[in-house]
Amino acid sequence: MIRHLGSDLPSFKTLSFRPGLNILLADKSEGATDRQSRNGAGKSSLVELIHFLLGAEVRPESLFRSSKLVDHSFDILFDVKDAPISASRSGKRPSRIVVDGNFSGWPITPVEKSSGFTELTNEAWKENLGALWFGLPVESEESHPSFRSLFSYFARRQGSGGFIQPIQHSGQQQTWEQQFSVAYLLGLDWTLPLRFHELHVREKVTKELRKAAKSGELGQYFGRAADLRTRLTVVEARAQRLREQLDSFQVVPQYKELEREANDITHAIDSRNIENVLDGDLVRQLRSSLEDERTPDLKDVTNVYAEVGVIMPDLIKRRFDEVENFHRTILENRRSHLASEISSAETRIVERDRLNLEQDRRRQQIMGTLRSGGALEHYTNLREELGRLEAEVEGVRQRLQTAETIESTKTEMDIERANLLKALRDDIHERAATVREAILTFEQLSESLYERAGSLTIAEAASGPSFDVHIDGQRSKGITNMQIFCFDMTLMEISHKRGRGPGFLVHDSHLFDGVDERQVAKALQLGAEQAQSAGFQYIVTMNSDALPRDGFKGDFNIRDYVMDTVLTDATETGGLFGLRFE
Repeated sequence: MIRHLGSDLPSFKTLSFRPGLNILLADKSEGATDRQSRNGAGKSSLVELIHFLLGAEVRPESLFRSSKLVDHSFDILFDVKDAPISASRSGKRPSRIVVDGNFSGWPITPVEKSSGFTELTNEAWKENLGALWFGLPVESEESHPSFRSLFSYFARRQGSGGFIQPIQHSGQQQTWEQQFSVAYLLGLDWTLPLRFHELHVREKVTKELRKAAKSGELGQYFGRAADLRTRLTVVEARAQRLREQLDSFQVVPQYKELEREANDITHAIDSRNIENVLDGDLVRQLRSSLEDERTPDLKDVTNVYAEVGVIMPDLIKRRFDEVENFHRTILENRRSHLASEISSAETRIVERDRLNLEQDRRRQQIMGTLRSGGALEHYTNLREELGRLEAEVEGVRQRLQTAETIESTKTEMDIERANLLKALRDDIHERAATVREAILTFEQLSESLYERAGSLTIAEAASGPSFDVHIDGQRSKGITNMQIFCFDMTLMEISHKRGRGPGFLVHDSHLFDGVDERQVAKALQLGAEQAQSAGFQYIVTMNSDALPRDGFKGDFNIRDYVMDTVLTDATETGGLFGLRFE
C-alpha cells in the first residue's frame, strides 16, 4: 500500500493515501480543453511518478530529467511485505535509490553511505521488489518475468500504450512477453510461453536459412543433402585410394638419373635395331649377288665354228682358254669379297644383338626399381593432393551436416511444437482449479458492470497460451477499457490472494474514457468493494467533472473516497508538480 508521495520540490502537492479506494481529482477550469486540463493537472504524471520511484527507466526525454525537475528528488512511503519503506530518487541520479526502513529479509541489503543515507542501485532496487512482491529469483541467469513487466499490469501508463488491450500493458510488449507475464501472475506454468518463444525464434532463423539455402550464393554453399552425400562419397573414396597409394609408396633415390639411363638404353637399342635392319638388307643383297656370279661357258663359240664348217684354229682355242682362266680367277676373287662382306655384316648384327640383350636386361632392372617406388617430388605432390582431398572431404561433410540439419530441423521443430502444445494442454488441465478461479473472478467482476457477464478464456494455441477477454457489446473504447478494468482487477485479486503483487492497483483517468457514466459508477464502487474485501489499495485519478454523481448502489458515497488534495489547471501552481511544463 502506498502511504505517501512527496518531494523536496516546494510546489509539489504532497499526497497521502489510505487503504482501499483513493480518488485523486483534477478540477477542469471553465473553457479549458480536455487536453489542456489533463496535461496541466498531472493525473497521468502521478502514474509516471510511481513508476519513476519503482525503478522505471529514465530516458533523456523523461519528465524527471526536465530542467524544472532534474534537481529535485521525489519520495514514496509504502509497504513492502507489511513493513513501511521510504524510497527517494532524483532525475539527476536516477541510478541510485535512497531507502529507509526495515530491510530484514531483503535479498540485496542497501548500503549505508558516508552521507548517512542508505541506498542501493536501481537494478538492486528492482531485484528486491521483484523478489519481495512477486517471488522472482535474484540475480538469476535463468529467464523469468521481470519485475518491471509484472508491475506494469498494476499501474498502466497511457503514454506507453497501456490501454490498448487487456493482455498488453505496453505497445512495445511482444505477444510472448504478455503470455509470459500473465501466466506467471495467474499461477500457470510460465516457462511454457518462454519455450514457445524460443522455438519460434529458432523456427524463424531456420526458415531464413532454408530460404537462403535454396537461392543465391548461400544456396551454392549448402546445396541439397542428397547431392552433398553423393559428392562426399566420391571424394572420400578418392582420398582413401590416394591414402593407400601413399602408404605403399617408396621414395627411390636418384629416381631421375635411373629414369634418364633407362631412356638412353631404349634409344641405343632402337638405333642398333635400325642398323641391324640395314645390315640384314645388305646381307641379302650380297647373297643374291654371290648366287648370280657364274663362270662363262666357251663351248657355245666352238659349236658355232663347227656348224659353219670352220675349224677353230689352235691359236684361237688357246686364247679362249686363257680368257676363261682369267675370268674364272676374277670371279673367284669377287665371290671371296662378297663372302667376306656377308660375314662382316652378320658379325655386326650378332654383336649388336648381344649388346641389345645385355642392355635390355639392365633396362628391365631399372624399370623394376622405378615401378617399385617414385621420386621424392612425386611423393610430396601426392601428399599435397591428399591434404587437399581431406580438406574437401571435411568441408563437404560439414556442409552435409548443415544441409541435413536444415532439412530435418523443420520436422523436429514440428514435433517439439506438438509436444509443447501437449504440455500446455496438460498444464491447463492439471491447473484446472487455477484456471477456474481466474475465469470465475473475471465473470463475477464483469457481471457487476454489465447485465451479461463477460468471459476470460484460457486456451492452448499453436503459439502458446491464449488469454481472451470478452464482454458483450459494440466494439468501442469504453468496452475495451472495462475489459481492461475487469482483467486488472482479476490479476489484482488472484495475485493478492497468493501473496504476490504490490498490494495496490492504480488506474489512470484514461481507463474511463468513453465509458458510460453508469459503468464508471459501477466500476468505482466495485473497485472500492473489492479493495476493502480483499485488502488491497485501489488508486484512481479522474477529472472532477467525470466523477459520477449517480449510479451507485445502496448508501455508497463516492465522495468518501476522494482524496483531500485536488489538482486543478486553473492556476499555474494547481497541478501535481505545482508548475507548468513547456
